Amino acid sequence: MDQRQPFNFNDLKDLKPPKINFKALATIVIAIVVVIFVFSLWFTIEPEEVGVVLRFGKYTRTVEPGLNFKLPFGIEQVYKVPVERQLKLEFGFRSVTPGVRTSYSTTKYKEESLMLTGDLNAAEVEWIVQFRINDPYKYLFRVRNAEQTFRDINEAVMREIVGDRTVDEVLTVGRQEVATAVTVMLQKLCDQYELGIKVDQVVLQDVNPPESVKPAFNEVNEAQQEREKLINQAKSEYNKVIPKARGEADRTIEEAKGYALERVNQAQGEASRFNSIFAEYSKAKEVTRQRIYLETMHDVMQKVGRKLITDEEATGILPLFQLEKGGAK
Repeated sequence: MDQRQPFNFNDLKDLKPPKINFKALATIVIAIVVVIFVFSLWFTIEPEEVGVVLRFGKYTRTVEPGLNFKLPFGIEQVYKVPVERQLKLEFGFRSVTPGVRTSYSTTKYKEESLMLTGDLNAAEVEWIVQFRINDPYKYLFRVRNAEQTFRDINEAVMREIVGDRTVDEVLTVGRQEVATAVTVMLQKLCDQYELGIKVDQVVLQDVNPPESVKPAFNEVNEAQQEREKLINQAKSEYNKVIPKARGEADRTIEEAKGYALERVNQAQGEASRFNSIFAEYSKAKEVTRQRIYLETMHDVMQKVGRKLITDEEATGILPLFQLEKGGAK
């Protein structure tokens, strides 16, 4: 059986601490300080950014893209601001994976999208705001948390604009007008609050009635579409019948005008002819009377089918005429 010897504390008398090489330690510390010093002297700004430099927390300058230098050890701090990049905020929805086929979060942000229209109807409005940072100093220092402030302004402005319009305008024909009005008012407030933001565009992504009233709203839309269909059909029939009737009326009026002009001209001609005959008749009444008689008899006799000329003193000649068989003319 192994018998262990008891620990002898007297052996600690020969125990000595290791010798520290202070010279090597100082060299390592100095090297670390030099590395930190060198790497804290310079910084790089990307092409679409600018750098805002603070010295002891106070703004000193704005630097352009490229390699730049600053005072080390936290004396100067740099905030990089993407002034050339177009940024965007989404309201009522969130993009999960942007790209060619963008996927969206299934979570509904009704606290952002649910709004009351001017005719006291509810609508869910989803929109995107595209903007740029045009003044880095104002964006960083004039307003605390400029992006959240800008988001709050967006919600307030959109609710105001939607609240001034009917639900039909917001859902259909007035969407572009709403987007334009929101863009103008947003830019005005950004300038007033000195956010340093330039609003590029407001896009209404989707506008729908709330899910609870969507069936009733769809029925209303179908009724309106049916109404428009019937109105268009009536207008089509109107355009077919009314122009035709107007054309017929114009044609009849023109024919009546032509007939009236013809009758007037004919009457005037007859009157002139009668006046001419009367003037000649006045010059030689007997001759004119005889001529008119002969002309009248000429016209009348041509219309008589059978003519018999006899002596007024002849008697007993009727059987010779053969009236039943048709004698000679």
